[in-house]
Amino acid sequence: MVTKNFIVDLNKPLVSQVGHLGEAYEEWVHQPIVSKEGPRLFENDILEFFTRTVWWAIPIIWLPVVCWFVSKDVEMGVPSTQIAASLVGGIFFWTLLEYCFHRFLFHIKTNGYWGNTLHYLLHGCHHKHPMDGLRLVFPPAGATCIVVPLWYLIKLTTPSSIAPTFFGGVLLGYIMYDCTHYYVHHGKPNKGVSSNLKRFHMNHHFRIHDKGFGITSSFWDIVFGTLPPKSGKESM
Repeated sequence: MVTKNFIVDLNKPLVSQVGHLGEAYEEWVHQPIVSKEGPRLFENDILEFFTRTVWWAIPIIWLPVVCWFVSKDVEMGVPSTQIAASLVGGIFFWTLLEYCFHRFLFHIKTNGYWGNTLHYLLHGCHHKHPMDGLRLVFPPAGATCIVVPLWYLIKLTTPSSIAPTFFGGVLLGYIMYDCTHYYVHHGKPNKGVSSNLKRFHMNHHFRIHDKGFGITSSFWDIVFGTLPPKSGKESM
């Protein structure tokens, strides 16, 4: 049940509270708290443990999976040029998934108790505490729930000779995405591509959260017209 004029107590676990904000949730969650100390989400220690992930767990867990899928095409004798093309194609396809997930799922509008609660777990906690270093990458258990059905979808819709490596490319794109996401929050680039990516993403957090959905690039923002407007100061 949504409680009118509910005030969140930041000293208590947040997941059980945010649903009560109702229509005020959208404004509350986009007022960031800039601190490297993350909030407690659950009272239960086990649930709380699974909300925290160190960034280096992502390549350690998923790179061997990428290699295994690519090896399946190698074992089938698929030409190396075709393997390379499938891998690049999978990476490029991931950039579209990245954009779509971020724009249409992570930024869905909610105002009910369960909608607010689920959104907060999925992405809202990141916007409220954008510098929480243990909640910048997707927990492996949650990622598995997306990866498994995605593999079967790709297996059903692409030729068997390219499906494993194409899927490996999608996973590799995901690894690049999560590591890039961590870096643009905690890295300190001075110039070049990495500096531009950091400025672009910080702009999404601190100036205009309904634009600039790309993380690894702004390509799809250009294609779909969601680039943020020009400003003299693009980030904090």
